[in-house]
Amino acid sequence: MQKRVSELYRSVICGGEVSLAVLDTTALVNEAITRHHLSAVAAAALGRAFTATAYLCCWLKGEKSTLSVTIDGGGPGGKIRISGDGALSMRGYVDSPALVLPPRADGKLDVGGFLGRRGTLTVVRDDGDGIPFVGSCQLVSGEIAEDFSAYFLQSEQRPTAIALGVKIAPDGSCVGAGGLFLQPLPGASEESISYCEREISKYAKLSSVIEAEGAKGILRAFGAENAVREEVCYRCHCSRARAEGLVVALGREEAEAVLHELGKITVHCDYCNTDYEVDGARLAALFEEE
Repeated sequence: MQKRVSELYRSVICGGEVSLAVLDTTALVNEAITRHHLSAVAAAALGRAFTATAYLCCWLKGEKSTLSVTIDGGGPGGKIRISGDGALSMRGYVDSPALVLPPRADGKLDVGGFLGRRGTLTVVRDDGDGIPFVGSCQLVSGEIAEDFSAYFLQSEQRPTAIALGVKIAPDGSCVGAGGLFLQPLPGASEESISYCEREISKYAKLSSVIEAEGAKGILRAFGAENAVREEVCYRCHCSRARAEGLVVALGREEAEAVLHELGKITVHCDYCNTDYEVDGARLAALFEEE
């Protein structure tokens, strides 16, 4: 069986008046589940945020442009932090990945209860010109789709209809995750705007559609089979070399003090949940290499 990859498709519909984007991020969410040992509700929260952030990244000016999103709703799950770039390389984490909550009354995962509903969604975009753009908005529901819609309207003045979904199987894996974004372009008619509002309401169970048909099923429904395709992947920028550079930056005296106290020095990357360990022999070698 061919390995599933995460994909983003973009097109224009309604006679060029509406920008359409469809994402299948199932593989991305499963990578996050594996790396961070996510509970079902944590996977749903982080997965929705990953999908929306990947969509934001597709608007970056170049592959080296970067973007980060922080969602802080004051809930028991803590903050979500995600970073990505114009190449759609994504990385991210949530503060309380193992937290388990009971489902909502309607049986759905309680993402709003996990993240909290009183706080902010903040976006920092750096296109490499030395003047990062920072935008933020108050959370609307903590369910993420509505919160990103509010962000687009308030911070970027781009009204956007958004549907996000993450479906978690009983074994803890993700069987369907993705997003649908309908954004009327400047000068769009009232008819096209009403069309976006009407169509987005049909995707309340988006994750089940992704599970059954993938992104291409949604594209067919919009008559956008020729959409431009890009791959989305989980890729962290950490490395052993960078980790060891941080150890050297401590200075020899402090690094040796930590080594003496703990027996080794561990540098942890939150974004990919990787530990880089430095023992006594390697520490001595690092300072000899200076």
